[in-house]
Amino acid sequence: MKPLQAPSGDLNADRRADFAEMLLVSGEPAQAAELLLGALELAPRWAAGWFRLGEMQEAAGLLDQAAQAWAMALKLEPADRLGATLKLQLIGKAPAAAAPPSAFVETLFDHYADSFEDSLVRKLGYGLPDFLWRAISKARPGRFRLALDLGCGTGLMGERLRPFVDRLEGCDISAGMLGKAKAKGIYDRLTKADLQHFSYTGDRADLVVAADVFIYLGALDRIVGAVAGMLAEDGLFAFSLETLADDGDFALSPSRRYGHSEGYARRLLAANGLAVLSLESMIVRHDRRDPVEGLAIVAGFPAASAEVGKPAPV
Repeated sequence: MKPLQAPSGDLNADRRADFAEMLLVSGEPAQAAELLLGALELAPRWAAGWFRLGEMQEAAGLLDQAAQAWAMALKLEPADRLGATLKLQLIGKAPAAAAPPSAFVETLFDHYADSFEDSLVRKLGYGLPDFLWRAISKARPGRFRLALDLGCGTGLMGERLRPFVDRLEGCDISAGMLGKAKAKGIYDRLTKADLQHFSYTGDRADLVVAADVFIYLGALDRIVGAVAGMLAEDGLFAFSLETLADDGDFALSPSRRYGHSEGYARRLLAANGLAVLSLESMIVRHDRRDPVEGLAIVAGFPAASAEVGKPAPV
């Protein structure tokens, strides 16, 4: 994904920044950083410029300088729409956090909305909605009364669900993504919501789906508890994770997405009274041509789960 383009407000600074980008593309990150630093002398309060300077310095191996640039970006823009906090964490200059800044996630997907489906489906080989729907339909064939699509994005998962649900509701943190989803006309209701603080007061759902969403949450304790509280007794909770390569519960990766371990997912589900009905490994997408490994998980309450697959009484 291309960097967020946010002009400085100074034409000369923007021109220098453009030349810096050309140097970076040509394989000269140190020279690019030096030129961008000159641009920042003309526009010292340009948060996006400081963030980009940090990325150029990181590419040049100048991590201490990159940390200073990201710290400046964060000082100028404390909401952290650009994710400077995450960059500092990844180079060991800030403590690990349980979640990314909400403003970063919202800005990322507002920026990405117009090109999201083309990039994800056509370029990155994204097939998760089909894979997750197959797992759902195996766990419980038939129709669903009410399905909630958490982090619905542009509606890729919703398109798979719509033929099999009576009512489909979606939520997302990004207004840009919600606009794309609304244009498809497949949702009965769409809501702007931050899943880090999610709550639901409607009818209990017999299907809750979070497809390729938890990679932008980090700690999942709260959202799994919220889902368990909104799920009907015979309901299903279907979600995906990127597989954590190292030991632990979850961790931030260089992509600024979170990976989670299978053990962490199982413990959280069990702590909220949910049992794993199916768990399958899969390739979620490709990133720079490398496959991104993940898990597709379907869970439900144990008593109801035991009834799935039993023949109807004669």
